[in-house]
Amino acid sequence: METLLIKNIGTLVVDNHRKKYLCGDEMRQMECINHAWLLVEDGKFKDWGNSPVSIPSCREIDACGGTVLPSFCDSHTHLVYADSREDEFVDKIRGLSYAEIAHRGGGILNSADRLHELSEEELYLQAMTRINEIIRKGTGAVEIKSGYGLNTDDELKMLRVIRRIKDTAPLKVVATFLGAHAVGRAYAGRQADYVDLVVNEMIPEVGRQQLADYIDVFCDEGFFTPAETARMLKAGMEWGMRGKIHGQELADSGGVEVAVQNGALSVDHLESMTNRDISLLRESCSQSPCIPTALPGTSFFLNMPFAPARKMISAGLPLAIASDYNPGSTPSGDMKFVVSLACIKMRLLPEEALHAATLNSAAAMGLSSDYGSIARGKVANFFITTPMRSLNFLPYAYTSPVIQQVFLAGSPVQ
Repeated sequence: METLLIKNIGTLVVDNHRKKYLCGDEMRQMECINHAWLLVEDGKFKDWGNSPVSIPSCREIDACGGTVLPSFCDSHTHLVYADSREDEFVDKIRGLSYAEIAHRGGGILNSADRLHELSEEELYLQAMTRINEIIRKGTGAVEIKSGYGLNTDDELKMLRVIRRIKDTAPLKVVATFLGAHAVGRAYAGRQADYVDLVVNEMIPEVGRQQLADYIDVFCDEGFFTPAETARMLKAGMEWGMRGKIHGQELADSGGVEVAVQNGALSVDHLESMTNRDISLLRESCSQSPCIPTALPGTSFFLNMPFAPARKMISAGLPLAIASDYNPGSTPSGDMKFVVSLACIKMRLLPEEALHAATLNSAAAMGLSSDYGSIARGKVANFFITTPMRSLNFLPYAYTSPVIQQVFLAGSPVQ
């Protein structure tokens, strides 16, 4: 691979500390070098500085005074799905809630019906359009969940598509099995039987085919109970899949507690999070932390309360933010907009929001040793912006297309 020298950088955001994640007040600190250069070698960050440098036999890129930032890491998406759900968007405008739409047979079940009809090739082509979109918007690592199959064959179909994306897309992809996203239509009124199906058939088959890195469960009001969630998480762990929980979105459902008790890597949503949940997560930080992950795009699109991000940071937690890109509740994977929402609606400082969308979100995928910051030896995923007077401009200009060039593993993305 070639050696790449980025010159004439207005501001370069770097990481000299190499922490796996940042907690509380640490999230306010950001290392910046003005009038800088950045050296990339063999697809990894090699060095940087702000004194004049000349390196023979390397390709030079002029940043034209722009800012260089690490690529976003999006630790919660559902971007393999069949078509959009704009009819439900209109239902929401007319006053129906997310839970009411789901109760009428829409929502997740609607997506499952459509996915069943599509071939793997069609799903892959649709998903790659979204993948290319988020790459252009600055995302360099992404988690993709199954969960619109809700039967063994269709869940496996989704996971095979995700594996194909892993093999063909230039960004880093993590796969999560979410067979417990809802109860499949064939099991209506028989939730216990559906949980048995997940535990006894789906999980072993996913494990045998090594199709998923993690397992997720929707532990919330109207979906799966803490006891059912714990059972499925333990079954997944027996096949090498650590937990990542949907929790506390619709109600105080016990999602955080079951996540902490079962060693989940992250617990996501948290719109209905309690002070007790924050205490439980703080206690877990002394061992193997469960990363709290807020999804501000969901709250924006569904007109729901936002997760108490300010409280989490004040409690010293390693907050992450992610897009929740999906057809029903968040049809957007624009992490720059997610950063803006975190600042505007959750009162995060720009530095806090950027760390939450990069290093901490990488940690919520188990990737922060190699992704999430510009650190020597890490994979060179980064982007160059237009010239900005300060980092504050990025979340402030919430729709401005400031990202000019994207690089993944040291190579420019066309």
